Amino acid sequence: MNHSLAVVVIASGVAYGTPLLYAALGELLTERSGVLNLGVEGMMLIGAVMGFWTVQRVHAGSGAILVVAIGVAALAGALTAAIHAFLVITLRASQIVSGLALTIFAGAAGLSSYLGNDFNLGDNPARHQFHAVFPASVQRWPIVGPIVFGQNVLVYVSWACVVAVWLYLTRTRPGLNVRAVGDSPAAADAMGIDVAAYRYAHTLVGGAFAGVAGATFTLAITPQWVDGITGGAGWIAIALVIFAFWRPELCLVGAYFFGALQALSPELQARGIHIGPTELWANSLPYLMTIVVLVLVSASSTRRWLGAPAALGLPYVREER
Repeated sequence: MNHSLAVVVIASGVAYGTPLLYAALGELLTERSGVLNLGVEGMMLIGAVMGFWTVQRVHAGSGAILVVAIGVAALAGALTAAIHAFLVITLRASQIVSGLALTIFAGAAGLSSYLGNDFNLGDNPARHQFHAVFPASVQRWPIVGPIVFGQNVLVYVSWACVVAVWLYLTRTRPGLNVRAVGDSPAAADAMGIDVAAYRYAHTLVGGAFAGVAGATFTLAITPQWVDGITGGAGWIAIALVIFAFWRPELCLVGAYFFGALQALSPELQARGIHIGPTELWANSLPYLMTIVVLVLVSASSTRRWLGAPAALGLPYVREER
């Protein structure tokens, strides 16, 4: 039963969807403050390479070094996001241009590739990696064993992050403030809320989440470093926020849906099932859906219908109140 196609695809979808979930939660917080970050892919790659570098170069116990690696990846993502924040919040540059430039600068043909080659990280397996938390006997339980109990700790932490982000945005004063900043920065400013500070903070936190998402690839899913290892997951995460109507609980559902799509084709091939164009469709569907959603959200009327923050992508100039 546990080896049935549905169970295996769902279990793999949870694993593959976890980096998407981390990146989407970070992008959701960033966009809730009114900042559009199209540099998620680049931040994920920086987090991936720096997290992998940490486990290869720092000597400590496995558990401790993995925690340090995740922290380094989060810091790397946040520092990269700080560049974007400075450009779009302080200098009021185009958020689209800045995000795209960061992806190019830090992406597969940029800084992350240079660091990976300079540190000689390629073709080496990770010295430490995340494994399933629960014992094999629990993982063999019917259906729920591989799906729920066959995952690594990053999966369970991501669930806690979904709850934390939901509570933060709906039940705390800072969360309500950031929603106000994203919807009406002028009104929030009039209430005494520091718009720039909220946008800076949430952009940095979003970058940290993206860094953790990247490290999930190199320390859990495919524990090695390869140029472009994220494979466009950052773009899917951006679309996922839109797909989830800027709600963290729907980000979880959407992330696992996209993750299952990515897991479907390899599982079909492993079982010797060759159904021609369907495999190509399964591989390309996440990216096709990303393009469709991004095209739809480009229209302001569509964004309002979807529930996007009203000031998303718009710089705030206090003198223009």
